[in-house]
Amino acid sequence: MWDGRKQKVGNFRVEPPGLFRGRGEHPKTGRVKKRVQPEQITINIGEKAKVPEAPAGHRWKEIKHDHEGTWLAMWQENINGAYKYVMLAANSDIKGQSDFKKFEKARELKKHIDRIRQDYRRELKSEKMVDRQRATAIYLIDQFALRAGNEKGEDEADTTVIFDFLGKDSIRFYDEVKVDPQVFKNLKIFKKAPKTTGDDIFDRLTTSALNKHLTSYMPGLTAKVFRTYNASYTMARLLKEMKATGTIQEKVKAYNDANREVAILCNHKRTVAATHATSIEKMNDRINGLRYQVWRTKMMMIDVDPKIKKKKGANYFERPEDLDNDWVKQHQEAELEELRQKITKKFEKDNEKLKADGEKEMKPKELQERLEKADELAAKYKKENKTGKVEAEGKGPTVEKLEGNIDKINQRIENMKIQMEDKEGNKEVALGTSKINYIDPRLTVVFSKKFDVPIEKFFSKTLREKFDWAIKSVDEDWDF
Repeated sequence: MWDGRKQKVGNFRVEPPGLFRGRGEHPKTGRVKKRVQPEQITINIGEKAKVPEAPAGHRWKEIKHDHEGTWLAMWQENINGAYKYVMLAANSDIKGQSDFKKFEKARELKKHIDRIRQDYRRELKSEKMVDRQRATAIYLIDQFALRAGNEKGEDEADTTVIFDFLGKDSIRFYDEVKVDPQVFKNLKIFKKAPKTTGDDIFDRLTTSALNKHLTSYMPGLTAKVFRTYNASYTMARLLKEMKATGTIQEKVKAYNDANREVAILCNHKRTVAATHATSIEKMNDRINGLRYQVWRTKMMMIDVDPKIKKKKGANYFERPEDLDNDWVKQHQEAELEELRQKITKKFEKDNEKLKADGEKEMKPKELQERLEKADELAAKYKKENKTGKVEAEGKGPTVEKLEGNIDKINQRIENMKIQMEDKEGNKEVALGTSKINYIDPRLTVVFSKKFDVPIEKFFSKTLREKFDWAIKSVDEDWDF
């Protein structure tokens, strides 16, 4: 119960002991993560609430009644000495409020950004080295959506700067960027001897000093707010320029293209999945299978009305060149094999159900009879390959009906091609992080309403609960 309302808890289990993996190239990979004992755990609870019992023979480290903190329990882990917290779930009121505040803060930065940019551009040439370093840091944070931390290491050529360091969670950050000539000049000065490899580039600057300076422009302004602002501002700009038309699938792709631009800005990279090439190949096979269906349907039109060939011209009925005889043979065999497996699986499942209900199982003869469907298709394909003709299928086939079928299949092909392009475009970019953490969810809601795409296409059930405040609060005219 939180302020009299029932709320879901997020991570209510203590992490178990094991070998620490970490993310990226973590220097402590392989260390033993010890079991957390009750004596290490602090509980945060209301004064009048009953404190939960510690496991038999143990006691809690401490009981607190912190009205400001949003954590329910905490402990310190032994690898990095970091504090771990038990928090409420993403869809709880408190999390929704903090999300709302975060994005409102980014919107507020809009009012101050021009002045901040004028100031840091002027201070890039400051006589005071500390101001010059600070201005250079703000420039990099603003222009390249970098996080503020204690990163090091870079080289240059021309006014191109190469960033290459272990960033958050020890994930390697690598980017080559063109910078302002003055920024380039500054970075060279900050690297000058007696500094050597391993020394801080921004040796006169700390994260807290930087954030203290930023709050003089706007209460609560930190380096992190720039990232949220630039991500949401970019998305808002792209949405304004967007003319998403066509099918739902095409509109979703237009949204994903914009999301991808933001993810690239935030450097949300990922390793290409080992299965990527295989899944693209499978999609390609499915598209070719549909193209083959289009050709067969066209041949059925000739079967219904032989005069149609002259009317539409022989070209219309040509089989695509890449779908040659060898391909057709392979495709037919694969299709027949798939059909046989489907029938066999269904038979086995039906038998399992009969057995579970205490009824008599079907005999293998039943399976043979069911498999005749595949044999009939095999015979049909054999005849088609021999005669080059395709008999019309379905009840009362007409040229009009068959043309309607072709349109439907072509639409499926188009949708699949769009999905494939989308998949290919996203192979090295993770869209989720920017969509969940950096793009104001209200912008996604605006897109959904403006272009009439169900919000389910962008937010899973969990995210819809998390962003319930955003879904309910805006219409298509809302502006970031």
